[in-house]
Amino acid sequence: MSLRIALLNAAHDGEDNRRNFRRELDADLVEYDVTDRVLPDDFAFDGCLVTGSRASVYWDEPWIADLEAWVGDAVDEGLPFLGVCFGHQLLAHALGGTVAPMDDYEIGYRTVEHDGANPLLDGVEESFTVFTTHSDHVAELPPGATQFARNDYGVHGFRKGDVFAVQFHPEYDPETAEDVASGKDLPDERIERVLDGITEANYRAACEAKQLFDNFTDYVRTQRVAAGGTEQVASDD
Repeated sequence: MSLRIALLNAAHDGEDNRRNFRRELDADLVEYDVTDRVLPDDFAFDGCLVTGSRASVYWDEPWIADLEAWVGDAVDEGLPFLGVCFGHQLLAHALGGTVAPMDDYEIGYRTVEHDGANPLLDGVEESFTVFTTHSDHVAELPPGATQFARNDYGVHGFRKGDVFAVQFHPEYDPETAEDVASGKDLPDERIERVLDGITEANYRAACEAKQLFDNFTDYVRTQRVAAGGTEQVASDD
């Protein structure tokens, strides 16, 4: 059963996002460069994914306001969502939560724990390795949302209805991790420690979390069958 998923690419240079998510998601991804204020004309999708970005959701930028408004409408239409990093924060904000700067920057391969109760992380050990890079966090969950993953930096996963969101980056390959870490405005010694940690062993460990992509598409397929199993038909804009 083929799925049609809107890839709301929030990166200002979206090539890494494009490569990584197209590799990981078993679906027809229709991409929208949301930083250029390009958004779908309708909601004729089986699901949506909001990517990471160097932006903060609380910045006063027209593209962020446009994206948040469209996402809110799409959630109201019943579309399942997956948010990653900035996407996690954007969904939290759109649903009534609070996003705020952190006192520290979380970056590198880190351990996250989940409660074992959320289908997004079925098949993933309850203590697992992921690559992280963020200086904002979800300070307050949206009303009615449930946290399912966290570490000592805070919330790393929440769900509200058909909306799933994770703070970490399950899509990253080592090339992306190195590019992102090298470009951060952090002390050289810290950047070097992060780069030293981008090893084959850590990457293999972090690949366990990629299971969430199959879990999300399985969930979306189940929702589509429950809704009647009809194919979504719309132009690719």
